[in-house]
Amino acid sequence: MPFVALAPSSRQSRLALAATRWTAILEARPDLAPAVALQRRLIALVVDLAEVIEHGRLPKLSLPPRYLAAKLARGVPVLAGEPIPLPVAALKPTLLRLCEELARGGAGEAADHIRSAIVETRMDAGSLLTASLARDQKVIRTGSAHLGLSADLLWLVAELTVSPFAHALQRTWLDTSAGTTTLSTALGSWTQGYCPACGSWPALAEIARGQRVLRCSFCALAWEVPPATCVYCGTGGESLVTAASGTPPHERHVEICSACAGYLKTVETEEMLPFPLIAIADMETMELDLMALERGASRPSLKEFTPRR
Repeated sequence: MPFVALAPSSRQSRLALAATRWTAILEARPDLAPAVALQRRLIALVVDLAEVIEHGRLPKLSLPPRYLAAKLARGVPVLAGEPIPLPVAALKPTLLRLCEELARGGAGEAADHIRSAIVETRMDAGSLLTASLARDQKVIRTGSAHLGLSADLLWLVAELTVSPFAHALQRTWLDTSAGTTTLSTALGSWTQGYCPACGSWPALAEIARGQRVLRCSFCALAWEVPPATCVYCGTGGESLVTAASGTPPHERHVEICSACAGYLKTVETEEMLPFPLIAIADMETMELDLMALERGASRPSLKEFTPRR
């Protein structure tokens, strides 16, 4: 079984766990107080939106199991290339609030310009969020360049906004696939390092109770891949170099691939984090990013799965 079903989490339990992790970060790194304060506000907005979406009506993906199994067999994620209607009216207020919080948190005019472009309809919120759900970096970069906006910031704010919807979709899909032999078999054969639901790369790998899983940076799916292989290029053996930080309270290390220069952070944890708290683990392990960057490693761009028009 390549994926791991996570138990549902309430808003209260998510925020309580997040508060515990933020307290630990500040005890170890008081200098991160501004970053933690910003992340608190952003995650609170995402968690609130997740509650709205999870208690609403999600669109039904009327996709035959054999069709989805065939996609997975070709290495194409389930949601890739599918025309999925977004609840833009429910998402847009959070999109604008996220821009406001990012502006307060240091992004300043760059975030204000994005908000103004959306409010003034120079940028269509629906098209932006649809491109984010489709993991289409080129479309968002093209749109940002046309309007003179920060491409990285625009990608971030769109991703934060639509991630609760993507998370809810993948949970619905996993519930459906659990009772379908065809899909279960296809999932059992999935060995790719990118998410079988949305196609994103993992933010990191978690080791909980001896089980190692990759955690999607977008929809938070947890899935397993063969050990000792690069999640980006599939190379294994001596091409993977491990560097450990020795940072308490959990063992942390980074795997760097000499073949493609990609890297993956790995942490040991008592329990796998619920959506959207993977972002906190990402902050907790920033020293691993620095170690990788010092060695010339980086994270590759997202893969493309659909032909461009």
